[in-house]
Amino acid sequence: MTDKSPDKKSPGHPSETVNYFLKAMNDFFEHRPVKGLLESMDELFSSTPFSSFPAELKETEKEYIIDAKLPGIQKEQIAIDVWNQHVTISVLHHESFTAENEYKEIIQRKETMKKSTRTIPLAKPIDNKGVKASFKNGLLNIQIPKIKGKRIEIS
Repeated sequence: MTDKSPDKKSPGHPSETVNYFLKAMNDFFEHRPVKGLLESMDELFSSTPFSSFPAELKETEKEYIIDAKLPGIQKEQIAIDVWNQHVTISVLHHESFTAENEYKEIIQRKETMKKSTRTIPLAKPIDNKGVKASFKNGLLNIQIPKIKGKRIEIS
């Protein structure tokens, strides 16, 4: 009687098929243009200065404090919307580029607009009228007073 079990060195063996597949995938991602495309996508998401700007929420007994780092952004580019239990920070970046030839004719025009938004949920209702914000050296600071509730005694 002959042994019908697959030989470990034969190309039809499952471990060889997996190894071949992994090598093919590795080769696919290591060669151009795929590697260039992946690197370009990585650069796009990491180079945008405010693609996902960091924001920190602190809570005291009387207020919430939000600090957002926005380096390279001007105060006029920032919008803050305050709702009952969340704050939304939006940053709008607009660039315009125009190239002219020696006859002062426009030969190229490029405009880009990028918007980044971050919404921060708050655990308790807030006093919309008392919210204060300041922006200095790329740091946005928002102070949000809490609404003081009434504690009820149980009889």
